[in-house]
Amino acid sequence: MTRQSLWDVSEAEVEDGEIRINVGGFKRRLRSHTLLRFPETRLGRLLLCHSREAILELCDDYDDVQHEFYFDRNPELFPYVLHFYHTGKLHVMAELCVFSFSQEIEYWGINEFFIDSCCSYSYHGRKVEPEQEKWDEQSDQESTTSSFDEILAFYNDASKFDGQPLGNCRRQLWLALDNPGYSVLSRVFSVLSILVVLGSIITMCLNSLPDFQIPDSQGNPGEDPRFEIVEHFGIAWFTFELVARFAVAPDFLKFFKNALNLIDLMSIVPFYITLVVNLVVESSPTLANLGRVAQVLRLMRIFRILKLARHSTGLRSLGATLKYSYKEVGLLLLYLSVGISIFSVVAYTIEKEENESLATIPACWWWATVSMTTVGYGDVVPGTTAGKLTASACILAGILVVVLPITLIFNKFSHFYRRQKQLESAMRSCDFGDGMKEVPSVNLRDYYAHKVKSLMASLTNMSRSSPSELSLDDSLH
Repeated sequence: MTRQSLWDVSEAEVEDGEIRINVGGFKRRLRSHTLLRFPETRLGRLLLCHSREAILELCDDYDDVQHEFYFDRNPELFPYVLHFYHTGKLHVMAELCVFSFSQEIEYWGINEFFIDSCCSYSYHGRKVEPEQEKWDEQSDQESTTSSFDEILAFYNDASKFDGQPLGNCRRQLWLALDNPGYSVLSRVFSVLSILVVLGSIITMCLNSLPDFQIPDSQGNPGEDPRFEIVEHFGIAWFTFELVARFAVAPDFLKFFKNALNLIDLMSIVPFYITLVVNLVVESSPTLANLGRVAQVLRLMRIFRILKLARHSTGLRSLGATLKYSYKEVGLLLLYLSVGISIFSVVAYTIEKEENESLATIPACWWWATVSMTTVGYGDVVPGTTAGKLTASACILAGILVVVLPITLIFNKFSHFYRRQKQLESAMRSCDFGDGMKEVPSVNLRDYYAHKVKSLMASLTNMSRSSPSELSLDDSLH
């Protein structure tokens, strides 16, 4: 169907029982019996009015002399409404905005289910796309700030150095320490920090090998002195790094609210606690059990690898994804827990008399967990035919359960990764060489369009429960 055919729908000669319609300058005469086919629509209700006040509740103006009803609406969309009254079907052209069209037919009291099958799939598909992207808006709302607000917060922090002693120098140091890749100095510092972190982790791993362990006077395995030197150097570097960042921070109160700064603190705290514990144990032999605490704290050095998140966009994006995907993760855990509970009880019922390894429900929980997550250690396996069929169903169900939320989580990771890249690029474009000059450039057009798109989607969702829609539903039953 072409646009021209829609405009020519009401060109037939008019007879008695007609009303004059003026929609934004687009004038047509419509037969009363045509409009009364759909009495719940705005024009259908207009024919049932018995006073001027009732008429003006449904239209914007009324000419008593010409008996013409005026509507201040888009005249380009009214031919689609005319076509509906003559055929009972709505058609949507590809060039139309689905949100504007949806609001227009809602005004005229026409429900979306009148859209013909040839246009319905395309219309609803175009309308659902923003809803599929709605999680972008929710992520922005749930996060502490949007990308735009983060840039302004970054600019605001940088402006706090103005007027302070050595403010420009401290600002450059803050940018170099807290924003890897901002300058040559920040890149060099970032590379050194990464090397120290990797060296510390490698040293800890090598120290666990028997070939590198030196027994002490009591015959207990001890650390290689060379590894201790590397460890102490790493602690000194991490301590210097944290103190330097704290010294040049624009806001001391907000410093430890940053998760990356907390990771830096936790990477050195175990060493100093271990040092204190060893001193206490040496001075009081009766507290020798505290030595075990020191051994546990030494194992916490592995968490130093999280320091790489400061220098890796991917790791920061992964952290943001896990933080804002709690609904999807919770859904995954719920599915797994339900599946594990069901298959563990089934396996227990079938195998309890034939297999000692599955003679208790907790043991079956372990087996179901390993099977549903497709790990398959093979330490516990069913022996009966019914048990093997149950195991097959458990594995297949596990694959489906794990796969379902993965797409949503991956899409969020892609979103946060792109967002983090754009944010870093915007921050690097800021020039603070001679003090604060201007606010960093932000594409306000895209930001505004993003927000308007979200608003239109919200209005569309609200319109689904509008009174006109409900009345049309009732009229069909």
